[in-house]
Amino acid sequence: MPHIWVEYSANIEKEIDVPQLLETVQKALIDDGSVFPFAGARTRGVRVDNYLIVDGHPDNAFVHVLLRIAAGRSEADRKAAGDRVFSNVKDYLSQLMARRPLGLSVQMEESDAEVNLKTSNYRDYLKLRAAG
Repeated sequence: MPHIWVEYSANIEKEIDVPQLLETVQKALIDDGSVFPFAGARTRGVRVDNYLIVDGHPDNAFVHVLLRIAAGRSEADRKAAGDRVFSNVKDYLSQLMARRPLGLSVQMEESDAEVNLKTSNYRDYLKLRAAG
């Protein structure tokens, strides 16, 4: 954890660099790694082809970021991380927002600690890659 979904309306895909957007979100959430571990991050972009935004005008667009985290972080840490992600994504999308109607939202959810089952060997591979 964290797991990150960045949903975006299909009508902006050619106007944004999706991999850069994903990196912007992930880096903002992870920050210095003291609250959210880098080795736990799984970030994905989800193009949404079917949507209805406000009045249905074809220029309307959206980006929605869902941050799903393991339970146990303080409210202050969660708020700081959410604010950091929102600010960075808002900055990243500011030029797009100046050109077209765009809704941006960031939502953070905590996973149920009792049924949040997981395993990975990412840390082992990070060590191997760092060693060269």
